[in-house]
Amino acid sequence: MNQIFTSRVAWVLSGAMTSWGESIVSLCDATVFLTVDPQERMRRLEAREELRRDVEGLNEDASQDFLEWAAGYDDPSFKSRSLRSQEAWLGHLPTPILRLDSSQSVEELCRRVLAWDPGISSDR
Repeated sequence: MNQIFTSRVAWVLSGAMTSWGESIVSLCDATVFLTVDPQERMRRLEAREELRRDVEGLNEDASQDFLEWAAGYDDPSFKSRSLRSQEAWLGHLPTPILRLDSSQSVEELCRRVLAWDPGISSDR
């Protein structure tokens, strides 16, 4: 991770870094946390999985297993990666956090991120 990102002047790393990205988290200047309504999240995941099955030949059983696992994300008792576990992880970050609803357009999300001054405000 350090070799890929830290030699660059600016970079964006996407994903839930709650376990695999800890070595690079301390080098981040800010965190943008995207959420979306659970039904919309599942609709997007189902559409992505359908595309993966059609284009990449993804196994139907593997796709269904993933969707069943992903459906647990908003359940506070879910024992895997979940909104609850990510909120707990966010609570330990030293960086300012901008929280955005990703039901907004990509253009609007980009505008909000680029207009944000993490030194002035944080949605912690």
